[in-house]
Formats: sequence, structure tokens, C-alpha cells
Amino acid sequence: MSRLEIFGIDGLPEVQEGDDIAQLIIDATLAHKAPLADGDVVVVTQKVVSKAEGQVVAVDPSDPLSHKPLVERESVRVLRRRGDLVISETRHGFVCANAGIDLSNVARGFAALLPVDSDRSARRIRDALRGRAGVLVGVIVSDTFGRTWRRGVTDVAIGCAGIRPIVDLRGSTDSHGRELQVTEVAVVDEIAAAAELVMGKADSVPVAVVRGVDGAWLSDGSVQSDIVRHPEEDLFR
Repeated sequence: MSRLEIFGIDGLPEVQEGDDIAQLIIDATLAHKAPLADGDVVVVTQKVVSKAEGQVVAVDPSDPLSHKPLVERESVRVLRRRGDLVISETRHGFVCANAGIDLSNVARGFAALLPVDSDRSARRIRDALRGRAGVLVGVIVSDTFGRTWRRGVTDVAIGCAGIRPIVDLRGSTDSHGRELQVTEVAVVDEIAAAAELVMGKADSVPVAVVRGVDGAWLSDGSVQSDIVRHPEEDLFR
């Protein structure tokens, strides 16, 4: 029987620029008597990564649109505008609202930008966890995105290390023996979305551990850019 265990790691302090996220995770897991184990996947929200890396900038707290110049600056291309909403492409290749700039869960008068390189952020956390806690884990940096044609938001992976972003099932067969032609599973997005169920949007739980992930998915050399569809393959841009 396949089984996953997912638990949030609360008790982390408010993250500030320069904080060591890996050490905060180690301290919190030990305080809860829930140490990390080989094969775990650690999901960390983009917001705390951006805070630790200094990707937080001041905006005018009296002007709800004062972050809009940042949206233009962080966008390489604007795809759609509707009122105050901008759908744009970031330099990472993500297509999202307002270039991923967020005012929630940061102090009033500040806006959080996306990390410069979320894969690098994930690698740093993973390497530090391996060096200090002696565990081989995967790390995902997650963020909240909307979905085309569907209401509501869900968490997706914007960076990863030690876990394959895509599991390619093309060429394998289904339960009826038919060969799969196009099936590629975005496992890092699935894990990020599952982890968000125990983190919540306003519960101050910025880290979750997913235990029981298929060991075949854990791999060095993984990069989130593998999951971004190239423009020449995109039928809608």
C-alpha cells in the first residue's frame, strides 16, 4: 500500500535577511522531536526564502498600487492587463500575476520579490541539511500560483534540488497495456500542493516535510527550469 506522511514544521521565528533557513529547520524539527530522515522532501515557502535572501523591498504603505513599478521591473514581458492585474513573464520563465510580487505575510510597507534563483536557494538548503544533519533529502521552494481556466490558487514548485521535477512516463504502458504517448507528471508541483495543505496561507507554518516519496524521484542535478514549457511549445502565448 502506497502511503505519504506530511507534517508542517511550526515554531520557526520570523525570518530576517541573512537568516540560515537550514539551521532554523534543523532546530525546529529537533524541538518537535521530528528529525529529518533520508528520503524526506522538505518544502519551504518562497516568502521565507525571499526574506532570508534580502528579496524584500520597501513600498508606500499608504498607496495600494505602489508596488506596480516593481511588477514592471521584474517582468520581461507583459502578457495581459486587466485593471490593476498584470499577468507577466518573469526572468525565471514563470507566467504569473504581478511577476510573483506579494504583499501578504510581509510587514506593512514592504513587498516580497521572487528569489533570484530558486534552484540555487533549494540547493543551498539541501546541502546545508546534508552537511549538518547528515540526511539526504529533496528540497522544494514553493509559491502560490493561479491556474489558467480554473478558479482558485494552489502551491507549485518554483525551485527544487535533489528531486526530479518531471517524471516522464512516455513509453511506459497503462493498466490496459496501452503505451503512454504524452504523460509527464509534474511531481514537484504535486508535492508542493500537498504540503500546502498542512502549511496554510496565514498559519505561519513556512516549512513542511513530505515523507514516503518514491525514492526513484530523488535525484541530483534537478532544476526547476525543466518544468517551464518553452515558448515554442506553448499554444497560448
